[in-house]
Amino acid sequence: MAHPGFALAPLLLEGPRVPAVKCILWPILLAFLLLFPVSMPAQAPDAQPLPSLESLLNEGQHWWDQNIDEEALPPLPELDLQQVEPLLKHVQARLQAEDLLDLAELRRVAEALLPWLERETAFRPYVPWLRARLDYFQAAQTLAQTLEPGLSRRPVAPTPEVSPLPVQPQKPVQPPTPRSSPPVQRVPTEAQQRKVWSDITIVEPWPSEARSRVPRLKPIFREEGVPEELVWIAEVESSFDPRARSPAGAAGLYQLMPETARAQGLSTFPFDQRYRPEKNARASARYLRTLHRRFKDWPLALAAYNAGETRVAALLSRHRAKSFGDIARYLPAETQMYVPRIDAVLQRREGRSLAQLSQPRSPASHR
Repeated sequence: MAHPGFALAPLLLEGPRVPAVKCILWPILLAFLLLFPVSMPAQAPDAQPLPSLESLLNEGQHWWDQNIDEEALPPLPELDLQQVEPLLKHVQARLQAEDLLDLAELRRVAEALLPWLERETAFRPYVPWLRARLDYFQAAQTLAQTLEPGLSRRPVAPTPEVSPLPVQPQKPVQPPTPRSSPPVQRVPTEAQQRKVWSDITIVEPWPSEARSRVPRLKPIFREEGVPEELVWIAEVESSFDPRARSPAGAAGLYQLMPETARAQGLSTFPFDQRYRPEKNARASARYLRTLHRRFKDWPLALAAYNAGETRVAALLSRHRAKSFGDIARYLPAETQMYVPRIDAVLQRREGRSLAQLSQPRSPASHR
């Protein structure tokens, strides 16, 4: 089934139109990456190996360089909102699925989509949201290589052996015990996640807007009785860009949903106060304080901040659990990495871990 917004069949059936090749190259590539999974069943032993996507792209680039005069090409066409929004919502939906390793397939899609978003004014608020999530895709790639070396993404179940029918009646025979292969580990351990996030954050510089914003935002967190180190949640949520917006409707430095923002005293109409950095930070700090009082520790409070407090409370009850580690595998893929990522960012920026943060205090106005 073709993805909405991509008329791929006519483009592939018509003869080549040289001036239009570059105009359609990225939409076709994006649709291909989304509609046809990277994983494929194992090939038969005597089958010729399929060329890799990278080799196909390299050949296409070589042909382009040899045959196309870029100066003669018309400018890129305007993006159609119907093409871009389904792609963004697809990325958001994959972040909300439980299989963390599946995110590895999205890195190339996101990197290909970013240039289109940057050049269109209507889509620019999605850029900091998507850019802040590239590290999730990188971490998922690294974890997938660690957990599933040499394996296809979804191994095909072996065909069961069928015994021939007996010629004469025989005594009942117990069916053979199916051969079991070692289970594939699909859930990274806490130690594996800590290692991956430590490796990623140690080479990342401060976000460009952090140096000017962090000194102004830390006092707000202190006034609300929340550890000032948690100001760095904005690096994970939006790279400190107050214009950031997600396909689900979260907005601002700390990516507040409309209902959460209104519950913390912000207005979303006629002017959306979530885009004002100080107000967004204060609402976020208040909400974090509330979540900690409910869940009693910072990892669970952060999981609830990202995935929703109702979901976290339900999982704790269903699995009779008491910690983030007990329920992590049942949370959305983004949340599974959100907590260890924030822990790594705090250690990199402040030299403190989540376990070392203080308990919330009463806000300054209540003392």
